[in-house]
Amino acid sequence: MSARILDGRTLSKEIRASLLERSLRIRNKGHAPGLAVILVGNDPASKVYVRNKSKACGECGVMSKVFLFPNSVSEHELIELIEKLNASNEIDGVLVQLPLPGHVNVRNIMGCISVNKDVDGFHLYNVGGLVVGGTIFPPCTPYGVQLLLETAKIEVSGKNVVIVGASNIVGKPMALMLLQKDATVSICHIKTNDLSLYTKLADVLIVAAGKPGLITADMVKNNVVVIDVGINRMPDGSITGDVDFDNVKHKASWITPVPGGVGPMTVTMLIENTIRSAELRMSINNLEVTKLEKQNQVYGLSKLLGQV
Repeated sequence: MSARILDGRTLSKEIRASLLERSLRIRNKGHAPGLAVILVGNDPASKVYVRNKSKACGECGVMSKVFLFPNSVSEHELIELIEKLNASNEIDGVLVQLPLPGHVNVRNIMGCISVNKDVDGFHLYNVGGLVVGGTIFPPCTPYGVQLLLETAKIEVSGKNVVIVGASNIVGKPMALMLLQKDATVSICHIKTNDLSLYTKLADVLIVAAGKPGLITADMVKNNVVVIDVGINRMPDGSITGDVDFDNVKHKASWITPVPGGVGPMTVTMLIENTIRSAELRMSINNLEVTKLEKQNQVYGLSKLLGQV
């Protein structure tokens, strides 16, 4: 037996075609959806991510602006730019590429991005919204994983889902999203004793640990669904995930490849959130709300989404 492939590239291509149509409809109303990306330093992986995001924007009719800063940039300079982007009518989404230098407080930076332009889904309001079952912009990677599962008609209700990795970017929000789908969720992390004790129970295993080859065939049961979120660059320049793909695929029912699985979906969901932001802003403008109301759109935007 060999697992069926959860092909993120193919699904992303289909989604991006529909995103382009939505973008063109917005442009016909006189507004080009816009994404601002802030990149600090010269991290090679971050540069690749930003380049991929800019390319995806072009494919989907979204205008993208990249703001480059040296590692020496001050927290004040970044906050000053973000506040300008928050107020800009040209920008629908603001993204700060992580990681940031050690002298910059990530929480302060993420907290000053307007919740209405937080297309990465990292604002406290969006994360908190996951707890109660509604958010303006879902975090992109968990959102992409959820769509991969739904498109393949993989049911999670009542299933044991094990997540390896407890980050604020993937593990924790992924768990909250799956709990809303009535999955039974366990989160493992670097201090989990006997990891295989948990992974062997998984009907659906989601791995986002950042450790190449962490999950081996003896750690999973037959017919498990495996979602590999890991992206690790090896010394020879190749990209690999956190799962021993070649061996685990013979026990799994479904599995994501790396590259070509979750990665393209993450970028596509970023564009989805950006276009959604533009659509919401256009709706608000059509409703002719006052400047005072525009300063407090958290409830208004959520109401438009039918999630409050």
